[in-house]
Amino acid sequence: MSTLADTYADQFKACAIKAEHAAEARAEAARILASRARYEAVAAHFPGMPWWVPGVLHSMECGLKFTRHLHNGDPLTARTVQVPKGRPKAGTPPFTWEESARDALVYDGLDKATDWSPGAALVAFENYNGTGYRKKGVPSPYLWSFTDQYRCGKYVADGRYDPLAVSRQCGCAALMKNLFQASA
Repeated sequence: MSTLADTYADQFKACAIKAEHAAEARAEAARILASRARYEAVAAHFPGMPWWVPGVLHSMECGLKFTRHLHNGDPLTARTVQVPKGRPKAGTPPFTWEESARDALVYDGLDKATDWSPGAALVAFENYNGTGYRKKGVPSPYLWSFTDQYRCGKYVADGRYDPLAVSRQCGCAALMKNLFQASA
């Protein structure tokens, strides 16, 4: 019996980055690689977690700004105000990016993950962002944007889905493909 991680692993293996987004995807991966030491320092708190996990999430949630919470992109000068609200619970603002990132990974249960194969990682990233696309039967742009697995459909606000909207953000799969290629 095939699992969602198996399905995503097959999709990841088969997917291609769209030519019109290839340069942008490579550039975003290069920006992640430039801060690899910071991602390694955070991942080191969680045995088995690859450095690229916080790196990919940092791109997706914060646009690679080290002044933002990994939870949702809110400023580190206060606790988060968007979902999840009031994070981190411990400590006093302003928070460092690293302490907030560790809190975000624990809050979403990624500290307990033991399988970081591409399929399992994509499931974890989708769970981190939300499973609304899966419930709609639509490929998540959070995962597949900039690849041939995604055409359109996007939540344009919390709870507001537009079937014609197109994500302009590089998805996790395209980032992972570039990061894996650069690290090989």
